[in-house]
Amino acid sequence: MAKSYSILVATAFPRHATAWEKLQHVISIGGPIGFIPWVPATCASAAVAGLCWLRPPSAAVVLAVTAVLYLAGGFTATTSERVLNTQDPRNVVVDELAGQLLTFLWVAPVSPALAIGGFLLFRLFDIAKPFPANIAERLPAGWGIMTDDIVAGLFAALALWLLRAWI
Repeated sequence: MAKSYSILVATAFPRHATAWEKLQHVISIGGPIGFIPWVPATCASAAVAGLCWLRPPSAAVVLAVTAVLYLAGGFTATTSERVLNTQDPRNVVVDELAGQLLTFLWVAPVSPALAIGGFLLFRLFDIAKPFPANIAERLPAGWGIMTDDIVAGLFAALALWLLRAWI
């Protein structure tokens, strides 16, 4: 069954959850970003691309922060799925934060054009989900949510690197 998409996203917050589960949910939705009712995933990606343009990260920082986001996101997105009783809740954006950051692994966005290019490439690969991202999405709970965006981020990183080398 195909997912239906709209630019409007329900900004669900778990009412019947422990304080610890609510904190995990807030982490998985990227704090206030997940409360944006229109395309929070795109907003999360744009925020990361903008931050990386303002303060271009080194490859070591990209890898370290992506690893932390991946591990934290796997656990917290699993909690969000459980407490919201929804598979892959659309306001969970920790996966976009990690994947968009990984896009800038080999090319720090030192210009607005590189930041926008990295943003567009990541969103393209995140939405299209080419192999093996479409398979990674099937991993259980939060790990599938996170892993398909990591794959998309790697594809976008390679594409941005090739594009920059070509231009």
